[in-house]
Amino acid sequence: MTEIHGKHDSRFDDVRAALEKNVTSGDELGASLVIDLDGEVVADLWGGFRDQARTVAWDEHTITNVWSTTKTVTSLAALMLVDRGDLDVHAPVARYWPEFAANGKESVEVRHLLSHTSGVSGLEQPAVVEDLYDLETSTARLAAQAPWWTPGTASGYHASNFGHLVGEVVRRVSGKPLKAFVAEEIAGPLGADFQIGAAEADWGRIADVVPPPPAQFDLEALGADNVIVKTLTGPAIDAEAANTPAWRRADLGAVNGHGNARSVARILSALALGGTVDGVRLLGPDTIELIFEEQANGVDLGLGVPLRWGIGYGLPLCEAVPSIPDGRICFWGGWGGSMIITDLDRRLTISYMMNKMGPGIIGSDRSGTYVQAVYDALG
Repeated sequence: MTEIHGKHDSRFDDVRAALEKNVTSGDELGASLVIDLDGEVVADLWGGFRDQARTVAWDEHTITNVWSTTKTVTSLAALMLVDRGDLDVHAPVARYWPEFAANGKESVEVRHLLSHTSGVSGLEQPAVVEDLYDLETSTARLAAQAPWWTPGTASGYHASNFGHLVGEVVRRVSGKPLKAFVAEEIAGPLGADFQIGAAEADWGRIADVVPPPPAQFDLEALGADNVIVKTLTGPAIDAEAANTPAWRRADLGAVNGHGNARSVARILSALALGGTVDGVRLLGPDTIELIFEEQANGVDLGLGVPLRWGIGYGLPLCEAVPSIPDGRICFWGGWGGSMIITDLDRRLTISYMMNKMGPGIIGSDRSGTYVQAVYDALG
């Protein structure tokens, strides 16, 4: 059996066993998993390899691109500004970003950006992944676009542009680019090994992502005007792009956060713990409650699957993620399977980050197995 490193409370023996089984079988390449319960790290596990040749071990300080788990940190940045009284989720985006009012978007509210209901779920064609790296130009393009559906009426997952939209609001309000805000006001104060993009000094400890099996969408059959097609081609992203210098240098608050289970849990445990982690206050309970104001509940126009959105985070919906129970829980995950869950009733945070991407849109069979094992252990 492949050795799993770290520590865990004996209650979570089955969680460790599941991780060990998946690493040994090759279902996992390298992975990390953390459980924080009432402010105590009761499991901090890692194992496997950083590379497909299995020559470099995934160690305690390995980080990887966490894809859309990044969005949970970007949402937290916006909510911190709400908590300070600098941002109102029910105000028009144009109050803070006047150019966004163009083409019929004057009534789009900040909460619509945070809940993927703004109608702006991607770049109009032509669009290539390199466009995302030019933050100023691509953000201006998004501001100029007309919405693809009536804002506020349904969600349409803002797959690759969520960080451009929410990050621009953060920049306009705080005066700091999103990457700097996260570094200086979230990761730094918490001592969390997480960053938007990745500093070149850290590239040597990054586990390159391994792409998933081909997607099941038949985009051609859906037609060019379908929101799924427009979202997933605005721009289309090859997973291998995440292993390139240009990607790592970019400020992509939707998709290029780099960290591991420990650092993501450190940050997002703030939601489960009332807003404060080890004396570092990020936001207060009233702001956290905003997350649970349901904004959308139904088939997502951008992904074609049922989703339930609060403000900034996904909310439990058995059809979407059966392993997450009902309750005051918010979550989201990254392409290929990473997952971060904060359970306010149990003061519980579950974090899982890996480099071998699995099939599926929200989570993976592996993440579902770990989450179910955690909840089974807690009864």
